[in-house]
Amino acid sequence: MEKIIYSSILALSLSIINVHSQIRKGDKLPESSTLQADYYVRESIPFPKGEVMEIGSIALMPDRKVAVATRRGEIWICTGAYEKDLSKVVWKKVYHAAHEPLGMYYKDGWLYFTDRGAVGRISDKDANGIYESYELINNDWGLTGDYHEYAFGSTPDKEGNIYTVHCLTGSFHAKAQWRGWCLKITPDGKAIPFSSGIRSPGGIGYNAAGDVFYTDNQGAWNGTSCIKPLKQGAFTGNPTGNVFYKDAPNMGKRPLDPINKSRIVTQAERIPEYMPPAIQIPHGIVGQSPTALITDTTKGKFGPFGSQMLVGEQTHSQVQRVYMEKVNDVYQGAVWKMLDGFRCGIVPMRLSDDGTLFVGGTNRGWASIGGKAFSFERVRWTGKVPFEMLEMKALPKGFEITFTEPVDEKLALDAANYDCKAWTYVYRAEYGSPEVDKLTPKVTRVEISSDRKSVKLTLDKMTKGHIHHINCDKLKSLSGASLWHSDVYYTLNEIPKE
Repeated sequence: MEKIIYSSILALSLSIINVHSQIRKGDKLPESSTLQADYYVRESIPFPKGEVMEIGSIALMPDRKVAVATRRGEIWICTGAYEKDLSKVVWKKVYHAAHEPLGMYYKDGWLYFTDRGAVGRISDKDANGIYESYELINNDWGLTGDYHEYAFGSTPDKEGNIYTVHCLTGSFHAKAQWRGWCLKITPDGKAIPFSSGIRSPGGIGYNAAGDVFYTDNQGAWNGTSCIKPLKQGAFTGNPTGNVFYKDAPNMGKRPLDPINKSRIVTQAERIPEYMPPAIQIPHGIVGQSPTALITDTTKGKFGPFGSQMLVGEQTHSQVQRVYMEKVNDVYQGAVWKMLDGFRCGIVPMRLSDDGTLFVGGTNRGWASIGGKAFSFERVRWTGKVPFEMLEMKALPKGFEITFTEPVDEKLALDAANYDCKAWTYVYRAEYGSPEVDKLTPKVTRVEISSDRKSVKLTLDKMTKGHIHHINCDKLKSLSGASLWHSDVYYTLNEIPKE
């Protein structure tokens, strides 16, 4: 097992070095970044001189202030982060006793945060600019001091509950209480075991319907990195933490252990409690270290992708975009690359109501192509709509793809202009997986909508449990524009009924 881990780390390091060498030749950004400025403007927000600001959390506050928490345990408030002239931002350190907080939000005069050991909150009761009042909310999980025992915390749901996800010890073991679990923390501070099966989370958030999801990184029982749904009583895939079912009577009986070197689709049929990943992110192709999960609720102020999820990516210093749907009561959907060129590996993100995306970065322990040790950036939509795939939905015999603007009908109706591939990963205890069970589905029929904004593709074969990749780089819009991103990857957990 150690040889597998070390070889994976070596391969990751070599891939990062290779990407670094490409970027440093003339310091040119990837092609999508040069086009990206037409649609989205990325700007760096300057830090206080001499400070180390490895950002792990971001919270949006009243009066256009933004709070950030660093991995070193400090909490700062930034004034001016929304303004045109970012050289005039003002920073104030208000707290310095947290333990690597990876989740923070503001509510009713309090800053709430989840760190390695607890959920707590701080306030500035005497209004002197220092948040000296601390209250413990919950610390019912265990710690050994292992480097990987991260805890990520959500913002509150409609009932005021928050959700915490806890990395395994060393990302392989459950040596402290509730390692590998999600806990629901009620407004009165009670911890309720919520879901098991977690390996190494990188972020947690909600979709537009209010359901909670987390990102889990490639490793044991994760052939590739994923976005996984969390649900009361569910098991999300890694059995290591299931030793704590004895302490969770509300969860029912312990699920069956998955069969090693199997497939997700067969184990989901065998284990009733198992919820498969809603989105599998192809390793190295789309990303390899997913982090923050946020939903665009800006009603068009951040572009045409309202109600879709934005996903942070640490290793590739990118933001990805996800369209998700429910088929046979199971979540699944599509992922695209979206934004890149960030100067550090992304961990937290927050999207304000005015359409400003705040992105925090840190590299320590998690090398990224961004190059900087830490960063704080913002992104705003220019108002120009890119020609993109907007949505991708599963059909009984294929997929429907909707675009942001009408497509060239002649190109769209040519089945040869859709290059399809499909594969899955081995569901196993070893670290990660190669792509296996590879297929090359063929588009046998294309139908176009009357407004020319969507196409229905009939495939000769739909394979449950596979990622279906479609490349559409031969398509153009009616105005002659090429797709900004021409590759889409759909995780097909369920095939719709006729």
